[in-house]
Amino acid sequence: MPELSHRRRTLVLAICCMSLLIVGLDNTVLNVALPSLQEDLHTSTSGLQWAIDAYTLVLASLLMLAGSTADRIGRKRVFMTGLAVFTVGSALCSVAPNLQTLVIFRMVQAIGGSMLNPVAMSIITNTFTDPRERARAIGVWGAVMGISMAAGPLVGGLLVESVGWRSIFWLNLPVGVAALLLTLRYVPESRAPKPRRLDPLGQILVIALFGALTYAIIEVPDAGFLAVLPYAVLAVAALAGLLLYEPRRAEPLIDLRFFRSVPFGGAAVIAISAFASLGGFLFLTTLYLQNVRGLDALHAGLWMLPMAVPTCLCAPLSGRLVGSRGPRLPLVLAGCAMTACCTLFAVFEAETSNVTLFLGYVLFGIGFGFVNSPITNTAVSGMPREQAGVAAAVTSTSRQLGQALGVAVVGAVLASGVGASPYREAFVSAARPGWWILLVCGVLVLVLGVLTTGRRARASAERTARLLAEPEVRDAGAGERVGA
Repeated sequence: MPELSHRRRTLVLAICCMSLLIVGLDNTVLNVALPSLQEDLHTSTSGLQWAIDAYTLVLASLLMLAGSTADRIGRKRVFMTGLAVFTVGSALCSVAPNLQTLVIFRMVQAIGGSMLNPVAMSIITNTFTDPRERARAIGVWGAVMGISMAAGPLVGGLLVESVGWRSIFWLNLPVGVAALLLTLRYVPESRAPKPRRLDPLGQILVIALFGALTYAIIEVPDAGFLAVLPYAVLAVAALAGLLLYEPRRAEPLIDLRFFRSVPFGGAAVIAISAFASLGGFLFLTTLYLQNVRGLDALHAGLWMLPMAVPTCLCAPLSGRLVGSRGPRLPLVLAGCAMTACCTLFAVFEAETSNVTLFLGYVLFGIGFGFVNSPITNTAVSGMPREQAGVAAAVTSTSRQLGQALGVAVVGAVLASGVGASPYREAFVSAARPGWWILLVCGVLVLVLGVLTTGRRARASAERTARLLAEPEVRDAGAGERVGA
């Protein structure tokens, strides 16, 4: 990629952030529309879970494939394809006649979305070659991600109440078209010097693992343990297949050596934990506000302001802290805030009081605002530039998988707790185990934020980067393993 002027680099960053904006919004914007969607399409709690998780699961399953494909055939080309598919999928979602077609169209959206986040991160990493400037750019990227996902419920509430739930998908159309045209004009093409080979079996195993695991979790309250047992077994078998097969490939879909870097592995687990908290938090609070308190979508969306404002304020601050002091402090602040928030709900039933509910939203907004930038920075820092697309894709996958699991697990716990009891009377007690699960996720963010950002952790990242930068060692090692 040729060296670009500062103004051109800033424009490329803005275009990439436009794609992140619409993908991030679609991760959370549907939450506040769930009661309206449930009434209009006559679906159950598990149906609502699928309306959200169909999107996040496909994203999680295809992100690594999209990242490696972009490194091979051209990042600009894949990025533009993703924008086009995502925009078309959004238009289709807005006219879905029933839940089944909505789920299918959400999957089409996600196919396009999978070509945006990791590819855009790879474009940013290869555009900003100076480490300090790259850290600031990644900080802006993380800030936009946090802001877009926090603003989703508020934007959704305004649109659902004023126009209807279908209008939440219209928002993507002008942004998607504008980003597509700007990419065509201003973003230069780039490829990895030595692109990775395709790994179709690895991709199939990833899809089987994520899909089977999520299906088993979502459907177990209604179908029963025995009915979902085959899917649980399939998930375990797919995981075992990945662990056995991927290390034997010279160019695997998931290079398990990445996880020799303590910061990289920690970033993946932190991403799963933080976004599981986000998915579960929005799912529980949205259903409570509308189905228990009886608020309309607009007022439920307004309740998200105490979360959205701190996120908007803390996300750019987090990026600056990462650039100047490293990722530990933002991660510790994020873990403390998320843990305190979930403690309020798990121990003190925060949703039953306006004061504690408000405080819970503020604390979660602070935590989510601080967590994104250090995750992204930790994942790609120290990695060879030609591996940026795959490294970013792994952490993006972790985010989407975490959100899907958060909705699946918390929704399953809620459905099991409510059972045949009156919904409004049973909701708070039925949700409490879910809040304890989210509290554990917050503690994980805090503990791993401390353990994976120290001197020894950074040394492991440097060793991993040197290992990944030596393809001849990799090829020789792969040959020895295959021939063994």
